[in-house]
Amino acid sequence: MLQQVVDLLLKPALGSNNRQPDNVSRWTMSDPAKQSDQPGDPRGTYYSGPFPRQEQKQPGLTAPMDPQPDHGELSYEGSGALEGKAALITGGDSGIGKAVAIAFAREGADVAISYLPEEEDDARDTAEWIRKTGRRALLLAGDGRSEDFSTAIVQDAVAEFGQLDVVVLNAAYQKNRDSLESLPTEEFDRVFKTNLYSLLWTARAAVPFLNAGASIITTASIQAFNPSPGLIDYAMTKAAQVAFTKALAQELGPKGIRVNAVAPGPIWTPLIPATEWPDKLPKFGQDTPLQRAGQPAELAPAYVLLASDAGSYISGAVVPVTGGKGL
Repeated sequence: MLQQVVDLLLKPALGSNNRQPDNVSRWTMSDPAKQSDQPGDPRGTYYSGPFPRQEQKQPGLTAPMDPQPDHGELSYEGSGALEGKAALITGGDSGIGKAVAIAFAREGADVAISYLPEEEDDARDTAEWIRKTGRRALLLAGDGRSEDFSTAIVQDAVAEFGQLDVVVLNAAYQKNRDSLESLPTEEFDRVFKTNLYSLLWTARAAVPFLNAGASIITTASIQAFNPSPGLIDYAMTKAAQVAFTKALAQELGPKGIRVNAVAPGPIWTPLIPATEWPDKLPKFGQDTPLQRAGQPAELAPAYVLLASDAGSYISGAVVPVTGGKGL
């Protein structure tokens, strides 16, 4: 069991942003990486330079990003940790959700992803990567602020796959705030409905379909513990997600269902250039002990661990993936 955990945590290897040819069915690390018997320096394993000034409108898309984020397209190798399982990932079209979707598929899971209609191109690309593994992909477009949609995605996933074993509550919205005084009520409402209401609705709908051995994973944030004034409403929702995770873990533990959270630090996803802080991008992630921002691919092993039997005694936990920043 210990070796399983070690293997899962070491999977991401060297990042790459090149698309894999359609006729290649096996994803491997580069030969030099495999031949080396020395650990890679985490400060330079992925992109470590400053990010160019750039800005997008919400919700943010992958294609305009510079540099392109690494979702593990060419580096993540599966080992059957989720063979025969079915997963639902909210916000699974891009960023962390996309990296998790690719990893889950390569571990043997069928994957359903929900996303906003504006993110269709990203969602289709993610589905392509899932299907290349031979697993099934289900695309669910809609707005999580709708209770009907947030509930229906569970029913749709179960109808497509015949089961539901892993639920990743990952969809989120954030925007830079100049001050509390200038925070519009409609923006506050959007953050809470996206980050909390939709999470609660989807989890509530999913529980009746989950059997012993199932797993719920919430994407929290370092902001839950070290909030930034400019993300005050976002940080509030992330703190609430931590409380949700710990409380639900106590409720569902006796049923054999584990509930955990991953708390990312500064990760290079479309949400970042869409947050409206272009002046901060050149130094984004540079203040971590590892002196760089993280890539979505570096989050995937934590989710696989929590979703798999290797994490069978982990529940009610918040796993930090922060580049060394403490919670």
